[in-house]
Amino acid sequence: MRDLYQRLALSPSANSHQISSAVTHCANSALRQDAETVLGVAEHRDAYNKLHKTVSDIGQLRARLGLTHGAHWQGDVANDFSLPPDNAISRHDELVDRVSYAVSLYNHWRRFKGPLLLVALFTAGAGIGLAFGFTLGLGLGTR
Repeated sequence: MRDLYQRLALSPSANSHQISSAVTHCANSALRQDAETVLGVAEHRDAYNKLHKTVSDIGQLRARLGLTHGAHWQGDVANDFSLPPDNAISRHDELVDRVSYAVSLYNHWRRFKGPLLLVALFTAGAGIGLAFGFTLGLGLGTR
């Protein structure tokens, strides 16, 4: 099935004046005849629009799955609704990656929590001891 809108450089929401203008300026006689037959009659256009939406959705699904037509089909009519593969990461994979990262940070923290607490306690104790010693030193030195 041809994507008449794509081949005529129109949007599916084009009005009848835009369609008739695009059909008139079309150089391909077979495409012009198909467009006049399908898009020129309101009932045919309504049926075509429903089918166009369904086939476009299938093309988007195929792209999300990474499916494309072979190289020998690239310029063919069968490739009108095919989109390049969508290599974007899925929402599920993104969430799994984020949870895995959070778990690795937690595990990393757990591994160093004991030694870090000892260093923190030692530093705090040394700081308190120095402050207490400094205070006592100042108190004795003023008498």
